[in-house]
Amino acid sequence: GSSSLHLAPPSTAAQQRFLFGDRVISTMNGDKDSSLDLSDLSSALPSASRTALSTRDRAGVVEDIKSKVKSLAEQHPVMLDSLAPKARKRVEALRAIQSQYDDLEAKFFVEKAALEAKYQKLYEPLYIKRYEIVNGVIEVEGVTDEAFTKDAAEDKGVPDFWLTAMRTNEVLAEEIQERDAGALKFLKDIKWCRTDNVKGFKLDFFFDVNPYFKNSVLTKTYQMIDDDDEPVLEKAIGTEIEWYPGKCLTQKVLKKKPRKGSKNTKPITRTENCESFFNFFSPPQFPDDDDDEIDEDTAEHLQNQLEQDYDTGTTIRDKIIPHAVSWFTGEAVPEDDYEDMEEDDDDEDGADDDDDKEEGEDDADDDEKEGKTRKKIH
Repeated sequence: GSSSLHLAPPSTAAQQRFLFGDRVISTMNGDKDSSLDLSDLSSALPSASRTALSTRDRAGVVEDIKSKVKSLAEQHPVMLDSLAPKARKRVEALRAIQSQYDDLEAKFFVEKAALEAKYQKLYEPLYIKRYEIVNGVIEVEGVTDEAFTKDAAEDKGVPDFWLTAMRTNEVLAEEIQERDAGALKFLKDIKWCRTDNVKGFKLDFFFDVNPYFKNSVLTKTYQMIDDDDEPVLEKAIGTEIEWYPGKCLTQKVLKKKPRKGSKNTKPITRTENCESFFNFFSPPQFPDDDDDEIDEDTAEHLQNQLEQDYDTGTTIRDKIIPHAVSWFTGEAVPEDDYEDMEEDDDDEDGADDDDDKEEGEDDADDDEKEGKTRKKIH
């Protein structure tokens, strides 16, 4: 399943902390807050692709987790100072029980990671079969019957499979614009894998030859680092798209007539960035140098963009890739969301009308800010 995402305020504008998981062990020592995230400890393993762990690997990971938990337990909680001696003894006994639980949980995460790696290999043949059917590499039983072969013009595979699957998901429907559909029809497959440091991951989008861009694969990578026992998003990296002339979907050309009396009689044109799913491959970046100061509003805006970008990435990884067929058929959509999706479609149609600016509009209309307000996805 998808990891829950909590975005903590950054200590500097150049660094964003992403805390994952549903369980964080915390202790208080005066005004200092110490926390240990135990929900993503499987990422500490040497390789997510291994189906088994050596005895040395298991022992190393377990001991590392136990030492972190012990270091927190040794900090003297303020609460104990206010307890009566007898109550304090009882709490100490409870802490010993908690320690036993933490030991078991550490072993659970090790075994869980090995189990997930094992099944990831078992999933792969199914993904390959799905790819072959979707793209017409193989045919399913019954399709070659006479009743089906009469229509010679029938396309192979499943048209618009990935486009439909992604548009059915609420998070991705916010990102995909009408003008993106033509290019996304050429999407053949999406895969993901862990990066070298295991904590990060990479998404690969495989495209057929198309009239929009030269790339056959577009990649998005999320690099993670360790900082005070917390997974931190270091940066997101996307592929530079090689657009064919006049086909760039992340920009639009605006034209307007020259002012009356102007010596220049030719239409004035300018290029502006616009909303597009393909902006996903040009993720927001914080300054690499801490000396490059940015104001609080800009930092908050970038922070929100990073959170939304990561939400999109994990949605594709954890929901779309493993359950693409259910999203294509609509079975994965909760019934309560259908009405919201229809409303979103209406809003999107209105947004497209704004893109078709007519010549002769005044400067105020040309400078109108782009983008619709995005709903908060919980």
